[in-house]
Amino acid sequence: MSGPNGDPNIPSDDGIIEDEDEFNEEEYAAINTMLDQINSCLDDLEERNDSLNGKLHELLESNLQARQEFRVQLSTATAPGEEQPSPDKDSPATEGEKGEEGE
Repeated sequence: MSGPNGDPNIPSDDGIIEDEDEFNEEEYAAINTMLDQINSCLDDLEERNDSLNGKLHELLESNLQARQEFRVQLSTATAPGEEQPSPDKDSPATEGEKGEEGE
């Protein structure tokens, strides 16, 4: 007789888990407890991730505001007729700054 995939000489019943191999209540309780612990750890990680994401967003906003204030200070500190320093090469000019450069 061929096996489940058509392999010769392999009985089709080999490797099949019988319904008689059921878990007892203690094993279900242990698995349930482990799943609860995993779920709790995942919830904690999700909360930490959300917190870090919020703090990062606040930091980026603060950094952007500080850079804009610094640019305003630089532009007001430059005397008329003097060439203004170019913006950082790491930060692209905003739309307003692009319009001012062409004038």
